[in-house]
Amino acid sequence: MSERVSRGLTYECVKCGAKVKTEELELRGGGVKCTYCGYRVLKKKRPPVVKRVSTG
Repeated sequence: MSERVSRGLTYECVKCGAKVKTEELELRGGGVKCTYCGYRVLKKKRPPVVKRVSTG
């Protein structure tokens, strides 16, 4: 069996503000739904890493 490497993405529910991890969403069938209140609108939290792009 091969294991999938997850990046540990975290989503935040727009309605209740709960933080939901990708692993929790996959365990519940892969649908996008808050595990606490059941609301279907989640926004992806950005990682705290600053991305630098060279201009020249």
